[in-house]
Amino acid sequence: MSIDAGARSYGRAANEMRPVTLTREVLKHAAGSCMAEFGDTRVLCAATIEEMVPRWRKGAHAGWVTAEYAMLPASTGRRSPREYRGRKGRSMEIERLIGRSLRTVVDMRALGEITVTVDCDVIQADGGTRTASITGAWVALHDALMSWVQDDRLPRLPLTGQVAAISMGIVGGNPLLDLDYGEDSNAEVDMNLVGTADGRIVELQGTGEQVPFDRDQLNTLLDFGSAGIERLVALQRKVTNFK
Repeated sequence: MSIDAGARSYGRAANEMRPVTLTREVLKHAAGSCMAEFGDTRVLCAATIEEMVPRWRKGAHAGWVTAEYAMLPASTGRRSPREYRGRKGRSMEIERLIGRSLRTVVDMRALGEITVTVDCDVIQADGGTRTASITGAWVALHDALMSWVQDDRLPRLPLTGQVAAISMGIVGGNPLLDLDYGEDSNAEVDMNLVGTADGRIVELQGTGEQVPFDRDQLNTLLDFGSAGIERLVALQRKVTNFK
């Protein structure tokens, strides 16, 4: 399947991503921060470290990594009410996804009894906010933990790898990578892939929004997504010098 050149934003082909930028150290007071930009989608990710763990985690001699996610009122075309804790199920589902994704690449025992919270605030939404959040959150997490290593508060960086995420879908019968809002809102099939730098899958979310999809279509979307993850972890590695 193919799609006419120029029919997509930025004139990209079906298997091409929007321009992606990961800008580090955008906040003065956060232990680690990153502005993740996927085309016109912008997510501010900030990591905070606290010398405590949740009550249920005490005595485990292991730390915890969690996340919070919200869309600012003016992040979409129409102002949406400011989000308060427990108000929107979608935000809770996304922040749990972000937290799960980050924890897959953290050695919790090496972390020690500390909690890292990564706040992901959508400043501007144009599709793929959860995938941009995960990708930028890893950079913020890396920088926060590295700051503690440099301050001799951690003996080594407790990251076991990298994690990133990208969206895929079928629009007008065409498999596409990295959907913007116009494509996402009209997708027959909507999918998100969370993956690691070594090619493993953390989570795959896929729904036939209008029609079911077959194995061949799934394989094509996974091929698109896997290539996208490779590009994203390469960018993460470039901006952080992670090895």
